[in-house]
Amino acid sequence: MANIADGSSTLGGNQPVGSVSIVKAAQNYQILEILNRGLAYAIIIAGFLSVVFIFIGGISFILSGGAEDKIKSAVSTIRYAIIGLIVTILATVIVGTVGKAMGLDIIRYLNFGDIINTIKSITTTSSSGGGLQ
Repeated sequence: MANIADGSSTLGGNQPVGSVSIVKAAQNYQILEILNRGLAYAIIIAGFLSVVFIFIGGISFILSGGAEDKIKSAVSTIRYAIIGLIVTILATVIVGTVGKAMGLDIIRYLNFGDIINTIKSITTTSSSGGGLQ
């Protein structure tokens, strides 16, 4: 478990928290690590989906052909996607603030390179049984 009381960020003594993948954390039952990574990935996925829906709404608006009901639908899609993006940004700030107050460093896991490495490690682990690598 992470040493929260003394301010250090190690798991089990000598391994830094950031160097443990979520798969290894799940295998070792390190609940704090799983919680931190899960929250970070949920925030990133929510932000990504908001951006995707902004693009979908923009394409729908372009392809509406002047039809009033299609324009309203596209504008509401864009509006709700922007609201979702704002909520995601606010959630990041709130989770970071509450996490620091509780001694958790959740914002550190919002690193795109770390997420890509985790995805690669999951696919490499699952495909090592004879699948494509």
